[in-house]
Amino acid sequence: MTAPTVPSRLEFIPTQAAPGANGVQADDIHVRWVMPEIFHDIPIDEEDEDEAVRLIEELAQKALPGTEVEDWLKFAVICALGMDDLLEAGAEFAAVCVGAVDGTPCTATVYAALADSPEGEDEDPLAAIASSLRREDAGEVTDIQLPCGPAVSCIGTRDDKVTGELTEDPQGLTISTPYIRVYVPLPNGTTLMMELSTPTSVGWDSFSTMFGNIVSSIRLFDADGEALIIPDRDTGK
Repeated sequence: MTAPTVPSRLEFIPTQAAPGANGVQADDIHVRWVMPEIFHDIPIDEEDEDEAVRLIEELAQKALPGTEVEDWLKFAVICALGMDDLLEAGAEFAAVCVGAVDGTPCTATVYAALADSPEGEDEDPLAAIASSLRREDAGEVTDIQLPCGPAVSCIGTRDDKVTGELTEDPQGLTISTPYIRVYVPLPNGTTLMMELSTPTSVGWDSFSTMFGNIVSSIRLFDADGEALIIPDRDTGK
């Protein structure tokens, strides 16, 4: 499988924050982006257990319309079991989609997290992030330019464990999962990280293109609602 690089710009670029746009808040900076309708929010911030179960079941029915109860219940269990991993990764937003490529079912997850930007001697968080990813041999690391400003992308694979509850093997299975991560250092010392991953490689091309659209739609706003654009580190514009 050949992993495409994340496009710097695609057609799906909103000119302003959409009323129903997804997003997170990094102190005084509001980060917004638009998700394709095929993605459904995972209720990772729901503290009431019963309400979380209801929302996950609702998500599964939306993601798998017209399927048997057994199918969407199994998908709901998969989503529920994956929530702990998302929270452990620091996710503040997460969404999942189910589709089909040439008749083969495929699924993908997108999540967003915030972290402190690295402090390097060169005082360039982009360079520090890229350097750290390369030292870790995380994957193909590339500097990219998004409409909101400069960023770093990383395309790689990891081994994910599928619990025995969802397989015929009580020991579970380990699957190779391709992913794309995009890191956007913000002006306030915080870095936005967004990741798309899919355990179904047949959908990689479609999902990676969708993810290019998603990160291209990222928009930044200050506390007063004014748009922010991070200057290019090379040109200053």
